[in-house]
Parts: sequence; C-alpha cells; structure tokens
Amino acid sequence: MNKYILVILLLFLSFGIKAQEKNIESVISGISEITYEKIESADNSENYVIFVKQAIDHFDTTKGYFYQKVYLTHIGFDKPTVINTAGYSVYRNYISELTTLLGANQIMVEHRYFGESMPDTMDYHYLNLKQATADLHRIKLIFASIYPNKWVSTGVSKGGATTIFYRYFYPNDVDVSVPYVAPINKSYEEQRIYSFLNTVGTKECRDKIKDFQVQVLENRKELMPLLEFYYLGANVDFTYLTFGQAFEYAVMEYPFSFWQWGHKCNDIPGPNASIEEIAKHLIAVSSLSFFGDNSIRSLSSHYYQSATEMGYYGYQTSEFKKYLIDIPTDHNPMCLFFPFDMTDKFDGQLLNDVNRWLEKDANKFIYIYGGDDTWSASAVPYNDAVDSEWFMLKGMSHGSARIKYMTTAERKRFIETMEKWLDMKIPSK
Repeated sequence: MNKYILVILLLFLSFGIKAQEKNIESVISGISEITYEKIESADNSENYVIFVKQAIDHFDTTKGYFYQKVYLTHIGFDKPTVINTAGYSVYRNYISELTTLLGANQIMVEHRYFGESMPDTMDYHYLNLKQATADLHRIKLIFASIYPNKWVSTGVSKGGATTIFYRYFYPNDVDVSVPYVAPINKSYEEQRIYSFLNTVGTKECRDKIKDFQVQVLENRKELMPLLEFYYLGANVDFTYLTFGQAFEYAVMEYPFSFWQWGHKCNDIPGPNASIEEIAKHLIAVSSLSFFGDNSIRSLSSHYYQSATEMGYYGYQTSEFKKYLIDIPTDHNPMCLFFPFDMTDKFDGQLLNDVNRWLEKDANKFIYIYGGDDTWSASAVPYNDAVDSEWFMLKGMSHGSARIKYMTTAERKRFIETMEKWLDMKIPSK
C-alpha cells in the first residue's frame, strides 16, 4: 500500500508544481489515470466530469479496476477545496452551500458501486467503508498538489456519514469536516430510532400519526385498488415485494418519513377524510414507490452496506398486529430489501471502533442536524472532550438542516469556528 501511494504522489507532483502556471484543463489533461469532459457552467467556474481509475481492492490491485465518477468545479489554484463525499449516486454537478460560502473549489465524488461508479463484475465484498474511504484518499492524493490550500470534507445524510468514516480512516486528509444530518448507528438495528419516534414533537401530533396509520390499515379494502391504479399509472412495479407488503411497509414507514422530511401535523387527514384524501396524503408522505422494484434496485448497494457495516432501522409492528397481514409482527422487521442472494453477515466492529474514536479523538468536526429529523436519533452525541462543534437546528428536518436556515447566532458561531480552524476570513457573512 505504501508503494502504491508513493507512485501516485510521484506521478502527480509535477502537475502541482506547474499548476499555478497553467489553466486547470491543461493540468488534468496530463493525468494518465483519469478521463474527463468539460461541462457547461452558469457562472465563472470551470466544471468537469472526471472518471478516476480506482482499484477494486486498494490493498490488492490484482483484483482489477473500475472508474469512479467525480465532478470538479475549479475556482482557483489558490482557493480552499471542498471534497463532497456523496453516499449514493451523483446524477449532476451541484455546488454545496459550504463550497459557495468558502469560495472554494469542489470535488464531488460518487460513492463506489453506485450510479456510474461500477465495476464490470459486482463483487459486493469490496463494497465496504475501508475501500470507499481509500477511494476518497486516492482522489485527495491526485488533487492535493494541484490544490495545496486548505481542504474541507462534507456530505449529506449517508454522504455525511461517509465523511465521518473518511476522517476515521484518514484523519490528516482534510483540515475540517462538516457532515450534515449524518447518522452513525451503534448496532445493526438502531434502537435510538424508536425512542426518538416515541418522543419527538407533541403527544397530540404523535397520536395523530398513529391514528392515521390505523385509519389507512382499517380502510385497506377501499384504498388498495386506488393505490394499485395510481402506481400502475406511475410505472412502479412490485416483484421483490408483493403489493400488500409494500402497502404495509409504507404505513410502517410513515412516522419515520413524516419527521424526516418535515411534514406538518395539521396536514394529516382527520377521521372523516375521504378515501381519496387518505391515499393522497399517504403517497405524499410515505410513497409505496420506495418499496417498488426500481427503488430497491437503485438502493441495493446502500442496503448491502447497511446490512453488513452501517446498521439501519426497523419498524415497530407489534402494536399494529391485528391490522397487518403481509409483514412480520413477531419482531421488528428491518427496512432492508437487498434484491440479490446475500450471505454476508453484519459485523459491528467498525461501528464500535468509530463510536469510540468519535468520543475521544474526532477533532475539527462541525456536525449539523435537524431537531425534528428522525435520523438525528443516531446523531453523533455532543461531547466536550473533543474540539468539535454541534448544531442541532430546532424544528429542522433532513432537508432543511442547513447553514442558510441557521439563526443569526448559530451562523455567527459556525463562521467564527470555520475561520479559526481554517485560518482564513470568510468573505460572505
């Protein structure tokens, strides 16, 4: 592995030396391990989609290679650089609010085994966080000499968790990490999710949520034909799960999704709502398409990672036992639907190690969470033993826990912390 890193460093050192004298395209055009294409930009930045040659196994390169998709947004060789560690597929180049705030270059990295970042043969044994973070480390080595200034890593949700694992494996790759709404679970079935759902918001709202779930299940006979017709029109197929299973899972998913995405209690249909109103609300909050074939296939790599290393959540079905027909009620079924035969078992050692590291050694992190987001149940807990900062944004959800929605005082604390740790002034306040 050391020899592998040395070769990369020597290969790209010359590009870094000449970077200030050239434009970015002339620099990346000389890197033999990538292919690239310039893409349109609406501003003054230069943007490229790049495919980086990566080892399937970074610790035994005889296993072969694949190409990982990366989006590069170039602002200037003397600017800081944000590496955005996506947790899933990346379909377009979008600029994070952190990149804009810092006036930085950005490197957006699609996660291995998602989207276009696929090997020819899918051997899921190499889909693990040690390999995924080695992908990020290699990309950092490629671009470090081109961009020698400060580096910040960031990511949202599973991408935020990825940036935490990245710092665990490579603590010196970046100066600061800013994970958004990043869950770090403690077990295969994250028990803190249940406690969160039983306490978030007001009792009145939680009761309305449960009453709606019961209302949907009690009206199953009238709802099912309406929903089947809707999803037929939406071209959503159900072969991995039956339609009945998808229906029941969607009802069990409802409270998780309700709080995750910031829905309003006043929008929950009441006891006299029509069948059409009930169906429309269920589709809007907890769509059955999440349990359809396309969703399961596109999330297969995510489900594999959850089932083997990252953990996930389940559903408390026992209290709905008299209404459920198609899914288990004798235990909490996990929300994991891997579409292929899977023999690999969950190994919690990495989660144990990372959670211990977060308590003692994880410095220069800024954690941003939403107070009403279900995934905040497995947020990295506040800990004054490390030099890090936490922002639990009151009333915010998975999609709204962002710097732009911080209070004036929160934003001031965020900017002052970044300026101190990066030793720079942030021009836009």
